[in-house]
Amino acid sequence: MADLPRILIVDDSRVVRVSLIQRLKGHYEVREECDGEAAWQSLVVDHSIRAVISDLQMPKLNGFELLERVRGSKLRRLQQLPFIFISGEEAEEERGRARTLGISDFITKGTGSAEVLTRLNNLLALNSAQDSLLADRENLVQDAASGLFTRKYLELQAAQALSHAARHGLEVSVMVIGFDGFEGLRQRLGTPVAEELGNRFSRLLAGKIRQEDSLGHFCPGQFSVVSPGTAPAFCVTFAERVREAVQAARLSVDGQTVALTVSIGMASVPADRVGSAGALLDLAGERMQAAMLAGGNRTESGGILPASRAMSVQQALELLADGRRSQVLPHLPALAERLLPLMKLMNQELGLSLPVAEIEFFLSERKSINN
Repeated sequence: MADLPRILIVDDSRVVRVSLIQRLKGHYEVREECDGEAAWQSLVVDHSIRAVISDLQMPKLNGFELLERVRGSKLRRLQQLPFIFISGEEAEEERGRARTLGISDFITKGTGSAEVLTRLNNLLALNSAQDSLLADRENLVQDAASGLFTRKYLELQAAQALSHAARHGLEVSVMVIGFDGFEGLRQRLGTPVAEELGNRFSRLLAGKIRQEDSLGHFCPGQFSVVSPGTAPAFCVTFAERVREAVQAARLSVDGQTVALTVSIGMASVPADRVGSAGALLDLAGERMQAAMLAGGNRTESGGILPASRAMSVQQALELLADGRRSQVLPHLPALAERLLPLMKLMNQELGLSLPVAEIEFFLSERKSINN
């Protein structure tokens, strides 16, 4: 009997309870209560109860009230618990109310044993299948430690994005971002600290991506971003911003400063001819590995160049302070043009003799040649 599923029978009639117990004997273990309040207490404390068969008219808490409390419970096992009403001469209005409250099924007091068992077996099988699907989905959607999407879920997201892109002529880009020397980092700092650094990075990255993008794990110390509708050049631009931000960051761990760099692989459709979402992610992962083998701290995009973007004066000053003069040089003309109003004001208010006219002429001539 201990191995049989347990059913709660709730009815203020001892005769009805005995009758139902006889019909379920040998197939289910039965717990019985004579009023709704006692039934509710049993449901809260007894986690082994797999289904409820309840009368409508009972003292203390009637069937409707018991059902409403069960479906409104904060306990998920009760929210989805199979719940059957023993029906008599109820009006259609009462049946409608029961359906609204979430009743699973009705049986009449004269229903035969075979029918009762069939109804119960079907409801329990359905409930078990729903629990399995929910558990599978939770395992698929989130990593328990970081709360990020799993790689399998990212593949599903990428597949949906590819399907939508094919119908509407759009592009889909994916990135795989990995910490350079992650294994060495883990050995030096310990696995918990290395993983916490990864979690901190993922939280930072999550705040930078769009709402329609999906961020998840790829491998230990590696993350992936699926970006529907994003042109590859803009994806590479974003990848470079991430790479530069990590390089410039200095994280403090247990009192010591840790310098980190990342390598990034990017792949996109239709630029890359791949046959599936999994292949698209794998290609981005292979390009990330190639970037690491080439020395790390770089982005490998299969030849796609970043979209041109303006550099702010503040960014230029930060790069110069960090010794990265070469990254500022391509932006000097645009920076000079942006600073012209400031130089004019300095000449006017501070009595300086900055060659503003010559700079304006030089920039104008340069623009004409380039056009």
